[in-house]
Amino acid sequence: MAISALVSISCADRVGLVAEITGHLFDIGGNLGDTSFSVLGSASEFNAVVELPEGTDLAEVEAGLRALPAMEAANISVSPFVHRSVHGADAHPTHRITVSGGDRPGLVARLSEVFVEFDTNIVRLAAERIPSPSGVRYAVVMELHIPEQNIRTCLATVVNTAGGLGLTCHCEEV
Repeated sequence: MAISALVSISCADRVGLVAEITGHLFDIGGNLGDTSFSVLGSASEFNAVVELPEGTDLAEVEAGLRALPAMEAANISVSPFVHRSVHGADAHPTHRITVSGGDRPGLVARLSEVFVEFDTNIVRLAAERIPSPSGVRYAVVMELHIPEQNIRTCLATVVNTAGGLGLTCHCEEV
């Protein structure tokens, strides 16, 4: 029986990083489940639920990752994943929203509060500050699972919240 582990790595970003990490995990018999990768400033973050062969020593998996050339000064953690490795229905996105405009402290917090009110699960979130000729622009993209009975009011509230902050909001069904 396979064991599930959470592999988390943050390190300097570079071309080929994902290939190096996932290649190593494949070589030791790992099978990727839910996986995410993102660039954060000049760094990057990789997280994956990995199924490994029974009897795999997680400390050896971590040591093997640390030995990879791109892992100099990386923060690496390999730990047991004690949750279900396949997510439930409320983790499948129904909608994607993109809010953008001037940088507004508290934007993600205000939007997140709206989603709680409408029993909406944030499945994925990506936010970034983007340099532009007119200053820094901020963009947030969220994939959401909105219960069917709450779709209209939730999306209308999100659009109103963004508009109240002087930001644009685009919503689409996925």
